Amino acid sequence: MSGFFPGPGSCLVDPLHAITIAAVAASLAALSTPLVIRFAHWVGAVDRPNERKVSTRDAMPLLGGLAVAVGCTGGLVVAAQVVEDPGLSRSLIGFCAGALVLVLAGAWDDRFEMRPVVKLIFQILAAAIVVEAGYRVDLFSNFMTGETIAVPLWIMWPVSIIWIVGVTNAMNLIDGLDGLSSGVGAIIAGTLTVICWQGGQWGGVVIGLALFGALIGYLPFNFPPARIFLGDTGSLLIGFALSVLALEGYRKTALLAFIVPLLALAVPLLDTALSILRRLRSGKGVFSADRLHMHHRLLHREGSHRSAVMMLYFLTTCFCMIALSFSRIEGWVSFVYLAAVIGVTYRLLRNIDAFSLYIEDVPFREKVSTGESTEEGASTRGDSPPLF
Repeated sequence: MSGFFPGPGSCLVDPLHAITIAAVAASLAALSTPLVIRFAHWVGAVDRPNERKVSTRDAMPLLGGLAVAVGCTGGLVVAAQVVEDPGLSRSLIGFCAGALVLVLAGAWDDRFEMRPVVKLIFQILAAAIVVEAGYRVDLFSNFMTGETIAVPLWIMWPVSIIWIVGVTNAMNLIDGLDGLSSGVGAIIAGTLTVICWQGGQWGGVVIGLALFGALIGYLPFNFPPARIFLGDTGSLLIGFALSVLALEGYRKTALLAFIVPLLALAVPLLDTALSILRRLRSGKGVFSADRLHMHHRLLHREGSHRSAVMMLYFLTTCFCMIALSFSRIEGWVSFVYLAAVIGVTYRLLRNIDAFSLYIEDVPFREKVSTGESTEEGASTRGDSPPLF
């Protein structure tokens, strides 16, 4: 473990502080969730089942992201008091300002609905706020020489904003099953926190600890069968926070700098990339909805919400362990390791038929229009091929 974390002398967040930040965030999220459930019912922010949703439960409360935001804010307040870093407060204020924009936009969308283009504008605004606060793709390491290269502003700004908006939407897209986005988000947040800790990126560490704690506190209310949904309030917040964590974490890697956070975020990013490819192939608009995401395919394969969610937790954990291992590899071995990961990932995607426009011989257009779904506990697995 000594090679995995910086020595005590260079550590601004000791283990006791880390536990305190996560515990406060978890406690506040857990305590506020029942209140958010009542508030969501009171204001009418409830889910309305339709043909593209898996859940058929009417009037399920949304706004679960408010509980996550409360927990995360509490953790960050504690961090600002216990971590002795002069620049931490400014960076946390920038993060909180950007997060607040998305929480408000998500809450409005959960209650009144918002056009996708308007939601995108708010996402770009939130991204611009945190980029200005210092969360950006500003450095890259030359993997041949180890030389650090500064990224020009005209490249840094669009790349950083595209990354933040992309990851934000990736987490929003996988929020299709009870407990999926919150559980996957917690696993990735824990992983990226470790990566930030390795690189001494203390702003990323405290954000990761607060987010991880808040999601752990909220998850018992969201795990299948859920009592509350994250809504866009939560999925946008989680994706936004993870994108910022990734921007902090990539700087510590001396080789192939951005591969490590990409591996940690592999599940949501792969699902997003496959969704875009699938819709282009089928002639659909990129922003059109369908029921062919990875979680839909695993739900069809596994036969229950819980099994599908646990499988995606497992896959996310595998990719996160690979990311942590990759961060310690140097030289040509990293290319061999990366090639092996790509090969196994391709085999996995083929085995769940992720490249197809069909599920069980039901074509893309028919599947979208009929809105077929697998109810909780109904087995449709049959003779499924092995996952790996």
